[in-house]
Amino acid sequence: MAKFGEGDKRWIVQDRTDGTNVHNWHWSETDCLEWSRNLLSKLLANLTLLDGEGNLFIRTKNIEKVEGEAYVNIRKGKIIPGYELSVALSWEGEAKDADGKSLLKVDGSVDIPYISDENADEDPEIRVTVRDDGPIGRRLKEAMLAKGKPVIEEKVRVYVQTMAQGGPAKDELEAKKVAPKAQSTTAGKKDSGAAAATAPVVEKKVKETNRKGFKSISLTEKFSCRAKDLYEILMDENRWKGFTQSNAKISKEVGGEFAIFDGSVTGNNVELQAGKLIVQKWRFGSWPDGMISTVKLVLDEPEPGVTIVKLTHTDIPEEDRYGNATVVENTERGWRDLIFHKIRAVFGFGI
Repeated sequence: MAKFGEGDKRWIVQDRTDGTNVHNWHWSETDCLEWSRNLLSKLLANLTLLDGEGNLFIRTKNIEKVEGEAYVNIRKGKIIPGYELSVALSWEGEAKDADGKSLLKVDGSVDIPYISDENADEDPEIRVTVRDDGPIGRRLKEAMLAKGKPVIEEKVRVYVQTMAQGGPAKDELEAKKVAPKAQSTTAGKKDSGAAAATAPVVEKKVKETNRKGFKSISLTEKFSCRAKDLYEILMDENRWKGFTQSNAKISKEVGGEFAIFDGSVTGNNVELQAGKLIVQKWRFGSWPDGMISTVKLVLDEPEPGVTIVKLTHTDIPEEDRYGNATVVENTERGWRDLIFHKIRAVFGFGI
């Protein structure tokens, strides 16, 4: 991977006096190392991982090290993140007896030797050590691995997703975009005709909701299967695990809770009609506190073996907790690429 600042200078645009990178044609490069240190510190430091379960108390302390390189390249509006980081943080644990008396306090460290854009779709290696080799110290280490490692993996995924969205260069990209020239009426009609001739099965709408700062998504997809089978796939945690390759816990009862995509999406069931309707409350971990959206999936089988799914996802915030304004776009892409298309790929329900 090329080092930050070592690219061919013919392809790196120096800042103009008017702040514009015309058409973003050449490389615009932003150093993100210090920004990465700050974000990873916010994500990983001072996390309570165990608060009395099994009389154990565990929390992370400080980020001790973020070394390596991180940058974002932008060319013609395309975001190209690059990073190779080694991260270390400290943690502390305490074991108490049934009366609340402290048995042992320990300190330890967590090392993440390699977070890289080349492995963005994989969870990084996480090493946990503790400065006590006795039985209680080993118990605290095992609890840290069991409870802390999944949380740390989820926080690293947030960093990876934020870098993929442009990191600190996102706002710069928006500010420097040059509006495309208006096309002639004739060209517009020609393009419309071509688009109509190649229109996909998927219908997509993104629109404002009644709440300021929120939007909704509407998608329509067709599957070659029975409606009852598709309903079962969407509501069965083992099948979710299969087609998403991630952990899932899904209740099949009204009012029951679910956690999918390794816990990055959580919520509960509002209304369920087998083979016909799924209404749920969804919340993404990267959203600001208190933000809860509504998902409605209507399943219709106009003829045996053909199912039409109409999705409406409302009350989606325009920005996540880090100020990234790509929440609606990412949510729509997630439904299409990570759910509907994956179901087709795994179960062969193509149209």
